[in-house]
Amino acid sequence: MHAFDVLGDPVRRRILELLAEGEQTSGAVTATIRAEFGITQPAVSQHLRVLRDNGFATVRPDGARRLYAVDDTAFRQVDEWLAPFRRFWAPHLAAMATEVARGKRLRRLAAGEGPTDARSTR
Repeated sequence: MHAFDVLGDPVRRRILELLAEGEQTSGAVTATIRAEFGITQPAVSQHLRVLRDNGFATVRPDGARRLYAVDDTAFRQVDEWLAPFRRFWAPHLAAMATEVARGKRLRRLAAGEGPTDARSTR
Protein backbone atom coordinates (compact mmCIF):
# COMPACT_ATOMS: atom_id res chain seq x y z
CA MET A 1 0.00 0.00 0.00
CA HIS A 2 1.37 3.43 -0.92
CA ALA A 3 1.95 5.87 1.93
CA PHE A 4 -0.65 8.30 0.61
CA ASP A 5 -3.22 5.50 0.46
CA VAL A 6 -2.54 4.87 4.14
CA LEU A 7 -2.72 8.58 5.00
CA GLY A 8 -5.80 9.11 2.85
CA ASP A 9 -8.05 7.51 5.43
CA PRO A 10 -9.37 9.95 8.06
CA VAL A 11 -9.46 7.30 10.78
CA ARG A 12 -5.79 6.44 10.26
CA ARG A 13 -4.86 10.13 10.20
CA ARG A 14 -6.67 10.62 13.51
CA ILE A 15 -4.92 7.60 15.02
CA LEU A 16 -1.59 9.10 13.99
CA GLU A 17 -2.58 12.42 15.58
CA LEU A 18 -3.27 10.56 18.83
CA LEU A 19 0.03 8.70 18.63
CA ALA A 20 1.91 11.93 17.88
CA GLU A 21 0.96 13.04 21.41
CA GLY A 22 2.89 10.05 22.78
CA GLU A 23 2.69 6.32 23.17
CA GLN A 24 -0.90 5.08 23.58
CA THR A 25 -2.46 1.78 24.57
CA SER A 26 -4.58 0.09 21.96
CA GLY A 27 -7.51 0.44 24.37
CA ALA A 28 -7.08 4.21 24.63
CA VAL A 29 -6.81 4.58 20.85
CA THR A 30 -9.83 2.34 20.35
CA ALA A 31 -11.94 4.27 22.87
CA THR A 32 -11.20 7.61 21.21
CA ILE A 33 -11.70 6.36 17.66
CA ARG A 34 -14.92 4.54 18.54
CA ALA A 35 -16.28 7.70 20.16
CA GLU A 36 -15.30 9.96 17.28
CA PHE A 37 -16.03 7.69 14.30
CA GLY A 38 -18.50 5.15 15.66
CA ILE A 39 -16.58 2.14 14.36
CA THR A 40 -16.03 -1.21 16.06
CA GLN A 41 -12.97 -2.36 17.99
CA PRO A 42 -12.03 -4.86 15.25
CA ALA A 43 -12.16 -2.03 12.69
CA VAL A 44 -9.84 0.11 14.84
CA SER A 45 -7.49 -2.87 15.20
CA GLN A 46 -7.43 -3.24 11.42
CA HIS A 47 -6.47 0.43 11.02
CA LEU A 48 -3.71 0.00 13.60
CA ARG A 49 -2.45 -3.02 11.68
CA VAL A 50 -2.36 -1.06 8.41
CA LEU A 51 -0.34 1.66 10.13
CA ARG A 52 2.06 -0.94 11.58
CA ASP A 53 2.44 -2.90 8.37
CA ASN A 54 3.21 0.25 6.39
CA GLY A 55 5.80 1.73 8.73
CA PHE A 56 3.72 4.48 10.33
CA ALA A 57 3.35 2.92 13.78
CA THR A 58 5.13 0.53 16.10
CA VAL A 59 3.70 -1.68 18.79
CA ARG A 60 5.33 -3.13 21.87
CA PRO A 61 3.89 -5.44 24.49
CA ASP A 62 3.60 -4.21 28.06
CA GLY A 63 2.17 -7.11 30.02
CA ALA A 64 -1.30 -7.73 28.63
CA ARG A 65 -1.41 -4.31 26.97
CA ARG A 66 -0.13 -3.25 23.56
CA LEU A 67 1.46 0.19 23.33
CA TYR A 68 1.45 1.99 19.99
CA ALA A 69 3.73 4.83 18.93
CA VAL A 70 4.53 6.74 15.76
CA ASP A 71 7.25 5.17 13.61
CA ASP A 72 9.06 7.75 11.48
CA THR A 73 10.13 5.26 8.78
CA ALA A 74 7.23 5.89 6.41
CA PHE A 75 7.14 9.59 7.26
CA ARG A 76 10.75 9.92 6.11
CA GLN A 77 9.75 8.33 2.79
CA VAL A 78 6.82 10.74 2.45
CA ASP A 79 9.18 13.62 3.27
CA GLU A 80 11.59 12.49 0.53
CA TRP A 81 8.74 12.24 -1.97
CA LEU A 82 7.54 15.75 -1.07
CA ALA A 83 11.02 17.31 -1.40
CA PRO A 84 10.66 18.42 -5.05
CA PHE A 85 7.35 20.13 -4.22
CA ARG A 86 8.57 22.20 -1.27
CA ARG A 87 9.52 25.04 -3.59
CA PHE A 88 5.81 25.71 -4.04
CA TRP A 89 5.16 26.50 -0.38
CA ALA A 90 8.52 27.20 1.28
CA PRO A 91 8.76 30.84 0.08
CA HIS A 92 5.20 31.49 1.26
CA LEU A 93 5.99 30.10 4.70
CA ALA A 94 9.15 32.21 4.91
CA ALA A 95 7.16 35.31 3.94
CA MET A 96 4.55 34.46 6.55
CA ALA A 97 7.25 34.11 9.23
CA THR A 98 8.57 37.55 8.27
CA GLU A 99 5.10 39.07 8.58
CA VAL A 100 4.50 37.43 11.94
CA ALA A 101 7.82 38.80 13.23
CA ARG A 102 6.95 42.24 11.85
CA GLY A 103 3.55 42.15 13.56
CA LYS A 104 5.11 41.18 16.89
CA ARG A 105 7.62 44.01 16.59
CA LEU A 106 4.88 46.54 15.79
CA ARG A 107 2.82 45.36 18.78
CA ARG A 108 5.85 45.75 21.06
CA LEU A 109 6.49 49.25 19.73
CA ALA A 110 2.84 50.20 20.10
CA ALA A 111 2.89 48.98 23.69
CA GLY A 112 5.83 51.27 24.39
CA GLU A 113 8.33 48.50 24.94
CA GLY A 114 10.73 49.98 22.41
CA PRO A 115 13.12 48.23 20.07
CA THR A 116 14.89 45.13 21.31
CA ASP A 117 17.92 44.84 19.08
CA ALA A 118 21.09 46.93 19.02
CA ARG A 119 20.59 48.16 15.44
CA SER A 120 17.35 49.97 16.20
CA THR A 121 18.73 51.79 19.31
CA ARG A 122 21.24 53.85 17.36
